[in-house]
Parts: sequence; structure tokens; C-alpha cells
Amino acid sequence: MDSANQDINLNSPNKGLVSEGIRDVPAEGAMGTTEPVGLTEEEAEEMKNELAKVEEEITTLRQVLAAKERHASEIKRKLGLTPLNELKQNLTKSWQDVQTSSAYKKTQETLAQAGQKTSAALNTVGSAISRKFGDMRNSATFKSFEDRVGSIKSKVIGGKENGEEVHSPTEEKPMQDKAPF
Repeated sequence: MDSANQDINLNSPNKGLVSEGIRDVPAEGAMGTTEPVGLTEEEAEEMKNELAKVEEEITTLRQVLAAKERHASEIKRKLGLTPLNELKQNLTKSWQDVQTSSAYKKTQETLAQAGQKTSAALNTVGSAISRKFGDMRNSATFKSFEDRVGSIKSKVIGGKENGEEVHSPTEEKPMQDKAPF
């Protein structure tokens, strides 16, 4: 076969096609072989031998590659480099790359500022609620409610218990007995 008639560029859409003379190639015969068109018997035999050599080289290279992969796996196993450890290392490196990126730093700064503003707002709300509860506790309505609860308590428990006097909840007591309810 004339190599000028065959496109051997592997990136070509016509790769391996002969430009002329192959339009009416007979189908495989009963023996599973075809007669090469435009080739002498010697050229066909030479090409068959070359094909066998190339296929044998491919097989050998696959075997060598498989052996190298097994050897690499064994070395990794001896070094303690399991697929999980490799994944962890890749994730750690990726996380470090993310942390050093400017987008991450900007996002981190923005979130820190948002957190500070949220914290300040929650402190303000908490202070306002505490102040309202303090105001409510000092109101006449609450004191009246405390007195009523205290009088109900004294009726249920009795006037004196274990020698202690029952006092109104609004009266001054020692710090340890000053629970809100």
C-alpha cells in the first residue's frame, strides 16, 4: 500500500482511510479473512507481521503498566498512604488553597463584620428585655401579684414552719431567699 494514499494523522477525521480504491471491498469470507485490495501477497504478509508485532508490544506495555501500578500500590501501602489518607491530604491542601485565596479572605472578613453587628444587635435586644423585666418586676401590678402568691403560699403551707416566719415576697429578705418566683 502506498503511504501517500493513507491519512495517518490521528487527529484527522479521515484517519486511517485510504483515499481511493477501497469503495468495493468484499465482505469477510467464510474463513474470516479478506483479500487486501491493491496489495501484493508479500506486502499483505509484511503488514500482518507488523500488526502482530504492534499488538504484542501493546500487550507487553499493558502488562508492564499493570506491574508498575501494583508496585506503586505496594510502596504506598508500606508508606501508609492509603486512598483515604491521599484523599485527606488532597482535601487539606485544597482547604489551605481556599483559605489563602482572596475571595475566601474577603468572605471571612464580611462574615466577621456581620457576626459583630449581629452580636451587638442581640446584646441591645437582651438589654432591652432585661430592662423591661426589671421595670415589670418593680411595677405595682407585679408586686400585687407577688403578694397574692405569697398569701396563697402561706395559706397552703401554714403560718409558720420549722420556726421560720413567712414573709411577703416583696419584703426585704436575705439574698439567698430572693428568688423571683
